[in-house]
Amino acid sequence: MDIQEVQERIVKEFGLFEDWTERYKYIIKHGDRLEPLPDEDRTEDNLVKGCQSQVWLKAYLEGERIIFKADSDAAITKGLVSLVVRLYSNQEPEDILSTNPDFISKIGMQQHLSPTRANGLASMIKQMKIYAMAYKSKLQAS
Repeated sequence: MDIQEVQERIVKEFGLFEDWTERYKYIIKHGDRLEPLPDEDRTEDNLVKGCQSQVWLKAYLEGERIIFKADSDAAITKGLVSLVVRLYSNQEPEDILSTNPDFISKIGMQQHLSPTRANGLASMIKQMKIYAMAYKSKLQAS
């Protein structure tokens, strides 16, 4: 599934909920589906800078696609990172770099996040794009 299809599906899923209380519950439930990150990956190097909560993000190449793994010590933050992992994982670096997470504005999430959570979400996305740039360069060099 390409990034646009993933975004459309996320928007559709959030459209099923009447209010933001239900949407927050869904975000938390979404985070609960993340595969736990092994302790050896919960390192300082994998911490996303700029997040109030601890967020670990790991990336690796599988063929020409980037696979992201993530975890957080806070339920809502874990749900947020799970959504962007869902969006960008298993995609090619160029697609990640050229696609902004429009689902955030389409579902109205930015109005319902505290400034610190919004900054943290932006930091997660920025880190994913940094990984994508690095892997794009690596793929071009090989």
